[in-house]
Amino acid sequence: MDGKPLLAVEDLCVNFRSGGGVVEAVRGVSFTIAKGETLALVGESGSGKSATALSILKLLPYPAASHPRGAIRLDGQDLIKAGEAEMQQIRGNRISMIFQEPMNSLNPLHTIERQVGEVIALHAEERLSKETLREKVLVLFKKVGIQNAEKRLGAYPHQLSGGQRQRVMIAIALANEPDLLIADEPTTALDVTIQAQILVLLKQLKDDMGMALLLITHDLNIVRKMADRVCVMTKGEIVEEGRTETIFSEPQHPYTRHLLAAEPKGDPPAHNPAAPVIMEGRDIRVWFPIHKGLLRRVADHVKAVDGVSLTLREGQTIGVVGESGSGKTTLGLALLRLIASQGRIVFLGQGIEGLSRKALRPLRAAMQVVFQDPYGSLSPRMSIGDIVAEGLRIHGPPLSKEDWRQRIGEALSEVGLDPDAQDRYPHEFSGGQRQRIAIARAMILKPRFVMLDEPTSALDMSVQAQIVDLLRGLQTKHKLTYLFISHDLKVVRALADYVIVMKDGQVVEQGIARAIFDRPGSDYTKSLMAAAFAIEPVALRGAGGTIMKAGL
Repeated sequence: MDGKPLLAVEDLCVNFRSGGGVVEAVRGVSFTIAKGETLALVGESGSGKSATALSILKLLPYPAASHPRGAIRLDGQDLIKAGEAEMQQIRGNRISMIFQEPMNSLNPLHTIERQVGEVIALHAEERLSKETLREKVLVLFKKVGIQNAEKRLGAYPHQLSGGQRQRVMIAIALANEPDLLIADEPTTALDVTIQAQILVLLKQLKDDMGMALLLITHDLNIVRKMADRVCVMTKGEIVEEGRTETIFSEPQHPYTRHLLAAEPKGDPPAHNPAAPVIMEGRDIRVWFPIHKGLLRRVADHVKAVDGVSLTLREGQTIGVVGESGSGKTTLGLALLRLIASQGRIVFLGQGIEGLSRKALRPLRAAMQVVFQDPYGSLSPRMSIGDIVAEGLRIHGPPLSKEDWRQRIGEALSEVGLDPDAQDRYPHEFSGGQRQRIAIARAMILKPRFVMLDEPTSALDMSVQAQIVDLLRGLQTKHKLTYLFISHDLKVVRALADYVIVMKDGQVVEQGIARAIFDRPGSDYTKSLMAAAFAIEPVALRGAGGTIMKAGL
């Protein structure tokens, strides 16, 4: 870094028209980024981070969005005053952006070769032949660590894992060797080991290419590893700015201290080892057939879950951890009899693996599920009251309208929401509030067993801590039994007293949570711990056979 600003944001304001009024999303934000520097913009959802980043490339929904004042200067050129033709030359050429969810950012109808090639061809000074373009795409794929790059050229986004899709997004962003790379929550949707690999990759590429990096994130562990300087945002304003080590060791603003203390903490509620068994699975197998040939005969199987056994007692939480595709969610769905499986499943002392849908129905109220995406799992056309009461209308006794509202209000109050909010709709709530609504929908039926499928992964750190505290409180109050599925080991450590580590459909390690976290036995578990907690670095083999270290 030579200290000269590559980008200077000066007194930036962003307004959005909403209904008949105006929302001030960003208010007087100023910062600079030098060549080769990494600046982290941190804060919770709604703080204005993404609105600031999108303003740099003029990607906000204009004219609904406006800049009443401020300037964004790239080497002295004010981008706010730049025309669309000028911005087209800057986007993807001098400034590139990696978005949070690669599956939504990539075109599902085009191969990844075509999508990367389009970016190269768009900014090329002369027309490139098909062979030259393919060669450049291959070089990029190898640079970002995509395995078997030649064989992947014709792949579509849905045929790639989350980590591979993010590598494609990075290849697109780096295609024209930009001066500034904006990374908006680039690892939020990824497993911890894949997160570690992507962060190592970004750091290496930044250093090799001399780029500046603007990192947008709410994950302070990533900031500690990656950033030279930090700007802390809340309510559209930067409340603290400084060197990373100073921000972490001597935070000055109360909001910064709040963020640093927001990590899920505490121990799981104590449970009685002799408590009654609520759910039991023995040799659970879920095999999906692979059909080949003209007659579509079964040639092989995908062994999503292969011989897994577990016992959950009243008041206990078992955490199931592993990377995407390890079989975690499939195991939970099999125990709930939501997908077909083989093996023995016992719920409340009754074997349920052979029961018909009609015979299972009386048991459904006692087994509930809370999904990962609190917005996707709530119908936008239903009020909060109708969403929470949906299961109660099916499984509960007939009630008067007043009794309905009282029961719904009690469920909302129990999860920390205003009982009078039941006439509002999901889009009127934050992510954390929507997850509380999803929990209330499950709890109103007073279940005995709840499957929690990544219920905090889409939430800010402080909201994660609130949801963890809520789940622990509900468990203690109602003696609930949880199957907690997650790749976030910090949340698992705060909730689970027993842990099962899965990989490729099988259990590689299981035992008392504290013992697993303190003394992991398998190399796979050690790599998960290293990536999650940045403890003693453990070598991780990334794409292309590259050996990476999780601890950076």
